[in-house]
Amino acid sequence: MRDTFVKTLVNLAKEDKNIELITGDLGFGVLKPYWETVPDQFTNAGIAEQNMTSVAAGMALEGKTVFTYSIGNFPTLRCLEQIRNDCAYHHANVKIVCVGGGFVYGSLGMSHHATEDIAVMRALPDVVVMCPGDLVEAEEATKAIAKYQGTCYLRLGRGGEKRIHEKVDNFEIGKAIKIKESDKKKIAIFSTGAILDEASEAVKLLEKKVGGVEQYSFPTVKPLDVEVIEKCAKSFEVIVTIEEHNVVGGFGSAVAEVLAENPGKAKLVRLGIPDEYCVKVGDQKYLRKEYGLDAEGIGNKILKELEK
Repeated sequence: MRDTFVKTLVNLAKEDKNIELITGDLGFGVLKPYWETVPDQFTNAGIAEQNMTSVAAGMALEGKTVFTYSIGNFPTLRCLEQIRNDCAYHHANVKIVCVGGGFVYGSLGMSHHATEDIAVMRALPDVVVMCPGDLVEAEEATKAIAKYQGTCYLRLGRGGEKRIHEKVDNFEIGKAIKIKESDKKKIAIFSTGAILDEASEAVKLLEKKVGGVEQYSFPTVKPLDVEVIEKCAKSFEVIVTIEEHNVVGGFGSAVAEVLAENPGKAKLVRLGIPDEYCVKVGDQKYLRKEYGLDAEGIGNKILKELEK
């Protein structure tokens, strides 16, 4: 996803000289196409993410569209006060980009696990939260937030994510994307972020065993596609949310808030990381499996819920 983001941003920056990219002293190999193409629109703020965010806010208030870039929790939790006070409060045109959502940097330990970021960022008023599921969604989300006037959060994977969509027509902030339709209307699978590949494989397993599975990707967590959620709540027996994030406060919680105010017949099942810090160390694939967030684990959890 990060390469797709950079490639897309290069093309945007060539057309719009007001687009700026600031990095927190990392990603130079990945960002090389950007700073070689538009060197006057690139800044290295050093290992000082709070300063990076405040500088971005100042530039934005002078008419720039500024993307800040760092890994894991560094562009979000480390500088939350600056995002809140300098960017969001002033509706500054700052786009905060996290590379490594979830367990991407799992081998570096919990300090590098971005597993609370969705909950924290969606709690900030007037901040758009984007979590694209594949390369196509990442490209479209980058274009969309570049046009959007205001503060946005873009949560990306790292690299090697599968391309799920051939294309996405009429991509919009706040709109879910239907991947698979079902006439039986038994299970509606909602996912956000790069866990989409595991969710898609789980859908295949469930279709073989129980059938009636419909699948949606939610590249936007805030604002949510309330219309799709309400429609599925009235039509399906079960709605399942899947996220590589703490189950408290994230995507599943956002869907639950909608259902609490717009109840339907569907039972809600939230799949994610338990409300605990991960003390295990390993790559993303290993940690997903440990927490039942691989395709097999997701499928088995849903089947158990159906038996209740």
